[in-house]
Amino acid sequence: MQRTLFTDDHETFRALVRDVVANEVVPHYAAWEKAGRLPRSFFELLGSLGLLGMAVPEEYGGGGRPDYRYNVVLQEEAARALVTLGTVRTQLDVVLPYFLAYADAGQRRRWFPGLASGKLLTAVAMTEPGTGSDLAGIRTTAVRDGDAYVLNGAKTFITGGLLADLVIVVARTASDPGNRRAGLTLLVVEDGMPGFTRGRVLDKLGIKVQDTVELAFDDVRVPVANRLGEEGAAFSYLGHNLPQERMTVAVGSVAQTRAALDTTVAYVKEREVFGRTVASFQHTKFELAAVSAELEAAQSLLDRAVLELVEGRLSGADAAKAKLFCTEAQARAVDRCLQLFGGYGYLLEYPIARLYADARITRIYAGTSEVMKVIIARSLGL
Repeated sequence: MQRTLFTDDHETFRALVRDVVANEVVPHYAAWEKAGRLPRSFFELLGSLGLLGMAVPEEYGGGGRPDYRYNVVLQEEAARALVTLGTVRTQLDVVLPYFLAYADAGQRRRWFPGLASGKLLTAVAMTEPGTGSDLAGIRTTAVRDGDAYVLNGAKTFITGGLLADLVIVVARTASDPGNRRAGLTLLVVEDGMPGFTRGRVLDKLGIKVQDTVELAFDDVRVPVANRLGEEGAAFSYLGHNLPQERMTVAVGSVAQTRAALDTTVAYVKEREVFGRTVASFQHTKFELAAVSAELEAAQSLLDRAVLELVEGRLSGADAAKAKLFCTEAQARAVDRCLQLFGGYGYLLEYPIARLYADARITRIYAGTSEVMKVIIARSLGL
């Protein structure tokens, strides 16, 4: 079906991204996967081309165009080339919105030029051992001491935390037994602050090129000047950005489903069994027809949700619907596609195996499918 989501400007941007991915990512991707991270030099390259600062105001070296559709194009073109750029996605779609929304004038002058240029890498540290999706259960504490907060605690599953220069940490600055959501604050911890350490790089099933680490904070003195927004207001800030974070997962799911379908169609047309191509069997045709139909349904839902996000109308419940449907559809589609590869689908030298492994996390991070169902049920008054 013809999509109407993008303008000519987005398509011009797409052509640039496609060229960058083909020439600067694909030839190096295997080495990056083996290293378990994207190199810092790649972020600086993207920054020099203006790909990281589209939403950053022009006065700080950005493009001044806070249009989420540019982020969508970046994800789609990476998936089209059978690669993922997880830490880039996290920086642009998850972390940058907090800086754009809550940084004061001084913080903008300090950090925005580096964010636009790719010289400052970022992460956001929410999840803790034992908290998971329960953000109200955060135990990391920050106690005010003069012109600083003394930060203590631990975080886990932190994407991009290995190289991050700036880490937005969600910490508890006050406790209210009657309202667990109250008293959370966003503090920006900078690389090199005494007491801030990086722990294990976690060995994951998929998304190998995306570093995921544990972080620890032992009496880290974070200046009050590094607080994002108001003290105690973090829970509302997190809720405000969650729809975009969940849409980002949905965008990647649909783009990777399309990549799985395309690579499978190409494979079954060439692979022969019993003297016939795999594509010639009715079962193959039916399986891929079903994948294609469900993909179009997911794409239509997603495009509508993206447009509502751009227009500032996307509700939390509708973002949950998009994430739930798109990620569950991805799981079904990639499983069907891998089956058509037979034994070769289990070999990592075939992209479908990586697509299969990468797909498993999408029903977990940014809120599990079960949490999405709870959110949707609440919107129904249940």
